[in-house]
Amino acid sequence: MHLFWEHGYEATSLAMLREAMGLTPPQIYNAFTDKETLFRRALTRYHQTEIGFALQALGAPVPTGEAVRRLLLGAAEAYSRPGKPGGCLFVSGALAASPQAQAIADELKGYRKASEAAIAERLAKGRAVGDLPEGLSIEGFAKYLAGVMNGMSIQARDGASAEELRNLAQTALAALPVEGQNQGV
Repeated sequence: MHLFWEHGYEATSLAMLREAMGLTPPQIYNAFTDKETLFRRALTRYHQTEIGFALQALGAPVPTGEAVRRLLLGAAEAYSRPGKPGGCLFVSGALAASPQAQAIADELKGYRKASEAAIAERLAKGRAVGDLPEGLSIEGFAKYLAGVMNGMSIQARDGASAEELRNLAQTALAALPVEGQNQGV
């Protein structure tokens, strides 16, 4: 998982995987069929082990503004953890995919779209209880927040510190609509 996270799908070679796993190429293929299957298993593991911050933030019984704050600040911490590759595997795994890897790029896009949909769902719940103004475009604001998180991931890949990512998150939080809220931000 870490190799794919650090280098992306296409740049992670069979030799790198062999060295990291201590397996021969036939053993790798017997266990996983092919590199694409191994990558998909890495995505599943990443989803299970690395995005808990987002699930907790979006599911917390707190006002919407606080949930969004937790989401963005959680991303700042998760994307810059010591001992882990910077950023998010769902963002960096196949940014520059060749036509041969289009299925992988599409799968990663699916994960990103699912994240955006989860954000939109949380925003819609917030609007329903009066946390957000009625006129707010839920889909548009969810896309904005997902875009901020994607940008934070790329910044982390480029070496941004947790503090720099927290500052970016705080700047993005200034866009959170506050008028019309009845439960505070």
